[in-house]
Amino acid sequence: MPGPNSISPQQLSRLVGTADAPGLIDVRLDEDFAADPRLLPASRRRDYARVADWAAEYRNRHVAVICQKGLKLSQGVAAWLRQEGVAAETLEGGFAAWSESGQMLVKDAAFPPRDGKGRTIWVTRARPKIDRIACPWLIRRFIDRDAVFLYVAASEVKAVAERFNATPFDIDGVFWSHRGEACTFDVMLQEFGLAAEPLAHLATIVRGADTDRLDLAPQAAGLLAASLGLSRMYKDDLAQLEASMLLYDSFYRWCRDAVDENHTWPAPNGGRR
Repeated sequence: MPGPNSISPQQLSRLVGTADAPGLIDVRLDEDFAADPRLLPASRRRDYARVADWAAEYRNRHVAVICQKGLKLSQGVAAWLRQEGVAAETLEGGFAAWSESGQMLVKDAAFPPRDGKGRTIWVTRARPKIDRIACPWLIRRFIDRDAVFLYVAASEVKAVAERFNATPFDIDGVFWSHRGEACTFDVMLQEFGLAAEPLAHLATIVRGADTDRLDLAPQAAGLLAASLGLSRMYKDDLAQLEASMLLYDSFYRWCRDAVDENHTWPAPNGGRR
């Protein structure tokens, strides 16, 4: 059983991808990271030896610290963070235990450049509907929780990407975009190596709604309707994105936990148990 300041891989796996997930800080040695250059979803690499310089960035937050085996590096960093007012715990067994238990991992090589604050910067067309909301949700929940999204006129996406060192997505002629029948959400799952059944299920729903193939999944029509409604409710694209995070959170949790659950009314036997 995990100690009072640690969390098991199984416990953490239930939080990853949700709004309640702790910030994940990877403090593995460079040689350990080089041996397996993958990351826990939405985690960020930090130098354990400079924890005094960056600890204050996490003040009043909940974080989990990951080293190779859950021993001295993560224990020491977590202890330092706690004295800075951070609710810090360690991953029991470290990266090795997480990997050996078959949990989700992200390919570090797929990450676009980060800015001076460690954030990835993305740019796409204004007035989003499906992919341009689904992809930011995926990025913030599984890639970079602090990612920045710029919504601009379609004609200016590539120029803004160049001038502001941003990564363009969901437009023609860029890496992060549709490929054949796959939409941009599918491409991101593939390129980042996010192989998990709930995300694959959600990808089918997103693809159906985004490409007008509502026959792909019964839920695609509902996602399309909700997305179009949200686009009418919000004039500001970032406000629409924030409001839509809960929508995708709920679809993800359904894909992960509730696909076999039915709801009928009236209940059998009048609801008597």
